[in-house]
Amino acid sequence: MTRASLDKQPADVAAMFDGTAERYDLLNMLMTGGLDRRWRRQVVRAVAAAPGERILDLAAGTGTSSVPFAEAGADTVACDFSLGMLRVGVRRHGRGRPAGVEGLSFVAGDALRLPFADGSFDAVTISFGLRNVADTGRALRELRRVARPGGRLLVCEVSHPPNTLLALGHKTHLRYGLPLLARVSSNPDSYRYLAESTLAWPDQAALARLIQDAGWGSVRWRDLTFGVAAMHHAVNPG
Repeated sequence: MTRASLDKQPADVAAMFDGTAERYDLLNMLMTGGLDRRWRRQVVRAVAAAPGERILDLAAGTGTSSVPFAEAGADTVACDFSLGMLRVGVRRHGRGRPAGVEGLSFVAGDALRLPFADGSFDAVTISFGLRNVADTGRALRELRRVARPGGRLLVCEVSHPPNTLLALGHKTHLRYGLPLLARVSSNPDSYRYLAESTLAWPDQAALARLIQDAGWGSVRWRDLTFGVAAMHHAVNPG
């Protein structure tokens, strides 16, 4: 498997996720001790998708995060640049399948050049994918471009606990706990890359500034699980 590095070359990152597609949801559960499911439920409540709305779920992977928006009655687009992830998602959730979800479609796309018209979506969201993009600011500007005026942004991403002791424990888990998982994993490079990218990711306030610099307004955030992750909200001022 290609070893993605922190320069986040798109081909390397895509190849890595292609190789983890079948076990991606399991990988997330193991990395977070099952907390990812709780965080995703909070994302669903925060996005508050409504019937008739159009939602973009970027870096959607296999579409697990997209399903609740479609089930709420929103026209939902699960977008990812890993074709391997999308193939698994279509097989699990695609229309016409036994477990298919109405209102959910899968689209291949690059976060830096989204294949959608300006103002296409009422809400745009990305969960645990923004740190894998080569240019964070450009991706945030692209998300703003495809959001309608007044459209909502929700970013859920790993973060840094503000408490010193918790931060130390979190870093210890990333530096030593995940490498132990990597030893028994069939995809050890995935664990190493995800640990490294988490440690290198900006804290809550720094990410809020990046979102504001991309033109979003009303930027705020809420810590999840003492700041191990965080949800950032914003609105497209038009």
